[in-house]
Amino acid sequence: GGTASNVICYLAKGDVALSIVLTSVSTMVAFLATPFLTWLFIGQSVDVDVMGMLVSVVNIVIVPVVLGLSINYFFEKRITAVRDVFPAVSALAIVVIIAIIIGTNSENLEQSGLLVLVAVVLHNGLGLAGGYGVAKAFKLSEKEARTLAIEVGMQNSGLSVALAIKHFTAAAALPGAIFSIWHNLSGAFLAGHWSKTSVPDADKSEMPRISGHIH
Repeated sequence: GGTASNVICYLAKGDVALSIVLTSVSTMVAFLATPFLTWLFIGQSVDVDVMGMLVSVVNIVIVPVVLGLSINYFFEKRITAVRDVFPAVSALAIVVIIAIIIGTNSENLEQSGLLVLVAVVLHNGLGLAGGYGVAKAFKLSEKEARTLAIEVGMQNSGLSVALAIKHFTAAAALPGAIFSIWHNLSGAFLAGHWSKTSVPDADKSEMPRISGHIH
């Protein structure tokens, strides 16, 4: 999962705390798991600068999060006026990055764009269904099942694009760019559906309660 998966999980009435933990752990082990999985599934090794990629992950994920939390904590009153603008700026930046990647990969897109799109849709769909199905098979709660579905189905495509450009080639960033578009569409649709679906009472009892009266 990625940052978007945490937001989708919140909108889908999932377990946000679990979502954040899964996202953090999967992000930190990805730079080790990727070469191993590549060797396991296609029988070829991929030379990866492990320390370089780890530094990139820290710079791209950890540092901005820490800075954001620090700014929000120390300058909360001063940034109130511009806080609502930040999501739009982030969305615009993502759109620009995706446009650049697609633009620089126009030839690759013509040759293998459809194949990449099919792979992206299958990866996303099987991940969503598999995560939810496995959670239910192990009799996890509805909140946890929704969370696992989202975390398995949605990936940190923004991070994958950044790492692909820095450590591989622009062509390697193409699947991540297409996935970034698709998984936000499918995630938004799923969140909209689940947000209208009530969580079973057993799950509601696990949610924190706020005592007091409204006057």
